[in-house]
Amino acid sequence: MVTETKKVLTTQDVADRFDALAQQERWFEIQDEFFAENVRSIEPPNSPYLKDLKDEEGKGPVRKKGEDFVAKVQAVHRMHTTHPVVGGDHFAVGREMDMTVEGYGRVVINELMLYKVKDGQIVLEQFVY
Repeated sequence: MVTETKKVLTTQDVADRFDALAQQERWFEIQDEFFAENVRSIEPPNSPYLKDLKDEEGKGPVRKKGEDFVAKVQAVHRMHTTHPVVGGDHFAVGREMDMTVEGYGRVVINELMLYKVKDGQIVLEQFVY
């Protein structure tokens, strides 16, 4: 019997695929493909924007956080994501979002999104803005 060993993706592999999906605004596909079951999502402390978003842990709660955010977006004026920069087991992208959000009006957020990869899966996403 031949056993096949599955290649664990490197941080660069994950970042490259992440980039391909992010450039197409396919964020939930990124979550489905790469987020670990115990993924953590961290918002900046004392954020001036979107105060109802909070830190979450676990693939389900992080997904719901994203869905709740998307549900509040009334209009998108501009969305842009830079290509990733990889360092060790982390990668980061820059993100600009210009949108109209229920309860906040028009909001422009320029942020860094930092991701940590372990065993080919994203275990942490952290937003800095």
